[in-house]
Amino acid sequence: MKSEQTKLKWRAAARIGFSFFIFHFSLIWFSVHAADAPFSRPAQVVSVENPAAISDFQPNAAVVQNMVDQGVTALVGKTNLVAAWQSLVATQDVVGIKVFSGPGMLSGTRPAVVAAVIHGLLAAGLPPAHIVIWDKHDYDLRDAGYFDLATQLDVRAAGSAEAGYDPTNFYLPDTVVIGSLIWGDSEFGKTNEGVGRKSFVTKIVSRQITKIINIAPLINDEDIGVCGQLYSLALGSVDNTRRFEADPDRIAVAVPEIYALSLLGDRVVLNITDALIGQYEGGTRSLLHYSAVPGQLWFSHDPVALDLLAIQELARERRAAGAPQVKPKLDIYANANLLQLGENKLEKIRVEKISQAAPP
Repeated sequence: MKSEQTKLKWRAAARIGFSFFIFHFSLIWFSVHAADAPFSRPAQVVSVENPAAISDFQPNAAVVQNMVDQGVTALVGKTNLVAAWQSLVATQDVVGIKVFSGPGMLSGTRPAVVAAVIHGLLAAGLPPAHIVIWDKHDYDLRDAGYFDLATQLDVRAAGSAEAGYDPTNFYLPDTVVIGSLIWGDSEFGKTNEGVGRKSFVTKIVSRQITKIINIAPLINDEDIGVCGQLYSLALGSVDNTRRFEADPDRIAVAVPEIYALSLLGDRVVLNITDALIGQYEGGTRSLLHYSAVPGQLWFSHDPVALDLLAIQELARERRAAGAPQVKPKLDIYANANLLQLGENKLEKIRVEKISQAAPP
């Protein structure tokens, strides 16, 4: 009798142990595969258009302010502008407004759009000292008018390189890619083993700001389609980027992985595409004769969706101008999707269009 009871106890224990194993194995399998699953949440984009926003390639500041106000409130689902901004940032945050200033104030991120965002942040109670306009280099920011804007609004402007790079925070690709270092790179002039393998994060990101608003222009790139949200933030935030920029295959891997660093991607609360003007040829050079004037601003929490819409719009502008079509490599956006940075399928992007009437 005791022998039979002992057998029953062992069988029950075995069943419990096996069930426990299956449960934990299933949990581990789900966790691993969920992490590898591509981004699948529907992407929301708000597009605000006003034909009076641009005249002779110059933005109308009052119109742009109204476009930004309406775009932000529509995106976050608030009717009150202050409440809308307070849903994105807190008054104790230090907000870095990332711009793409290299092409200048006409073809890069336009100061009028940045000014409108700053006015919204100030209205929400953010102290001026808690706002930083930043890009890779001081000289680009200065040439594009951002130091003047910072002085005017009593906020700060800073370049990633000039602020210095953080030796404790860096991007190290799985495949060794050694860069040709230039002046300004953190390891320039060093000769010890391993030099040139890392891209260090700017101290603006690692030590100064807590939230990021990324504002990228609608301007083409021959390889990846657009110098957009992913490209601007990733390459503007680290050093030693020349090793990626000349190789579309390398940049398709590096840009999403840099953006996915917790110091960067996790801090982005708002992406804006400055589509007041779209430049469909020329890359980072300002070539207004290769430009169209959509008169739009796009708002989203999804940087990948904005970049895909930008590529689509630039292709439309090329067709309208009779310019040669280009076929960019879209691997960068597929990789970003796999890293769950955003949606790379146009059919899954939901666009809310708001048309503001021009004044009579």
